[in-house]
Amino acid sequence: MDTKIGSIDSCMPPNGDMCSAATGGSISTIQNSVSPTMINAAESNLGRHLARRLVQIGVSDVFSVPGDFNLTLLDHLIAEPGLKVIGCCNELNAGYAADGYARSRGVGACVVTFTVGGLSVLNAIAGAYSENLPVICIVGGPNSNDYGTNRILHHTIGLPDFSQELRSFQTVTCFQALVNNLEDAHDLIDTAISTALKESKPVYLSISCNLSAIPHPTFSREPVPFSLSPRLSNKLGLEAAVEAAAEFLNKAVKPVLVGGPKLRVAKACEAFVELADASGYALAVMPAAKGLVPEFHPHFIGTYWGAVSTAFCAEIVESADAYLFAGPIFNDYSSVGYSLLLKKEKAIIVNPDRVVIGNGPTFGCVLMKDFLQGLAKKLKTNTTAHENYRRIFVPDGHPLKSEPKEPLRVNILFQHIQKMLSGETAVIAETGDSWFNCQKLKLPKGCGYEFQMQYGSIGWSVGATLGYAQAVPQKRVIACIGDGSFQVTAQDVSTMLRCGQKTIIFLINNGGYTIEVEIHDGPYNVIKNWNYTALIDAIHNGEGDCWTTKVKCEEDLVEAIKTATGAKKDCLCFIEVVVHKDDTSKELLEWGSRVCAANSRPPNPQNFTSREEDEDAAEEKQGKDDEHAAGATE
Repeated sequence: MDTKIGSIDSCMPPNGDMCSAATGGSISTIQNSVSPTMINAAESNLGRHLARRLVQIGVSDVFSVPGDFNLTLLDHLIAEPGLKVIGCCNELNAGYAADGYARSRGVGACVVTFTVGGLSVLNAIAGAYSENLPVICIVGGPNSNDYGTNRILHHTIGLPDFSQELRSFQTVTCFQALVNNLEDAHDLIDTAISTALKESKPVYLSISCNLSAIPHPTFSREPVPFSLSPRLSNKLGLEAAVEAAAEFLNKAVKPVLVGGPKLRVAKACEAFVELADASGYALAVMPAAKGLVPEFHPHFIGTYWGAVSTAFCAEIVESADAYLFAGPIFNDYSSVGYSLLLKKEKAIIVNPDRVVIGNGPTFGCVLMKDFLQGLAKKLKTNTTAHENYRRIFVPDGHPLKSEPKEPLRVNILFQHIQKMLSGETAVIAETGDSWFNCQKLKLPKGCGYEFQMQYGSIGWSVGATLGYAQAVPQKRVIACIGDGSFQVTAQDVSTMLRCGQKTIIFLINNGGYTIEVEIHDGPYNVIKNWNYTALIDAIHNGEGDCWTTKVKCEEDLVEAIKTATGAKKDCLCFIEVVVHKDDTSKELLEWGSRVCAANSRPPNPQNFTSREEDEDAAEEKQGKDDEHAAGATE
């Protein structure tokens, strides 16, 4: 049975946020009407067809930077009543905004121009690929007549072969299409969009600049909502995997569950929580999965991140005699420099379409959601690990009380941010120490949470905040951004103001790239200090609703938060927080030293020999061969 795009099985947000794709939000419901409505000739063109398709799948905002190759296309996107074109300051931020939008809506889109725009947005698209986000990257391409003519075009590297952009995108998208004739445009556009949704990865779609406005019979009717064939588990493989896993876990004394970031792409968040409810196991998440599992669940024990885990979480996970990891990514960052104390023979690894139990067996063509739901029916209740956690748990301590007008400390800052969280807020954490400080925030029901751990591109959060806030206007986004990261992408605070967003940005000014300092320090980690509040005031320039302030002590911070959540609750608030350059979380200190050790490993010993040694060995071998041959002759 086919499944409509808008009703694809989704990873329901455990926090109740129906729009949050990061917590597994579904793609917005597409039009149910399939009546073949004729449309007038002026609108029966490629540009309007693309616009209607975007609206159908839930994209009501497209992030763009204009260029000569995409201007006509932008005209037709703007003409679509349900679609808004958001002009960004640069292509990188447009891509980051589409990334953030996809985390909220389930799909995002950006439009840039040929090569100079495409290669600028490439880094953001690579990040979306690493995070399994369906982003439709639309590029205004060359005139269709220029293909195969051996001409040199502007915006290229000066060669008659102008396929550099396409070849660059082939490694960071799951589908690429060059639309340079109208006959197959309909097919290529629909294939690109459906592939992005099915694979939950970005796609690349190049539209020749002279085609957008031309009517064509294939666009003469309102696009019929297309459906996607559901993926199915191998029934026998599913049954065998469930039986083997149940036997493995039911024999364990103190098993635990750990959720990973691929719960989202597998649309299995709800099934994972059902398994936790049925089994009674202690429940943890990997750092990149924060926000995918409800932290108010009665058996939730925190973030498992090796040596920098939530207090008492690592002890329970690593001392378990069996652990099920659902959708994990074990990289050098998530493993804290490959220092996790886990054993393969104790683990069940559940990937989106494969289950591995201990050192074997392995079951393929088994979908995570089906497996977790089936396993929930087979497990015996076992609360031992959670009971052990309750025995050893000691409530969090509180930061030392500040003296009057004492310079503000980061732990005091996040103590106050914690109090701001509710179901009407969402947290965006930039790469850096905000990773570790925001991990310690306890998310109330309905509170969104996003950060980019796998790709870890500094500067991601400014564009992502723009996109996320645009997708979920009913939420107030709280962005925690370091000064080094902010300097990379600061311009698009301008776009937030143009869009009337009410985000609260905490700019943490500690004078450099703190996360890099803790991995490997050097003069390159120190940045030029800016007057950040004055910069935002200049960007504001009296247009839009904006309020800025600079805080240096707790009293200032309390007053700033009071204003931002009170008198200035309906405008963008920018709070520059000045802290000491060495004021970092203890987790970053530990993590940085371990990642540094992993990065600094010497080369493995190599069995190098000199040319002379090789020649001597060859002569010796030849001598023995000659002796053997002589003996055989005799």
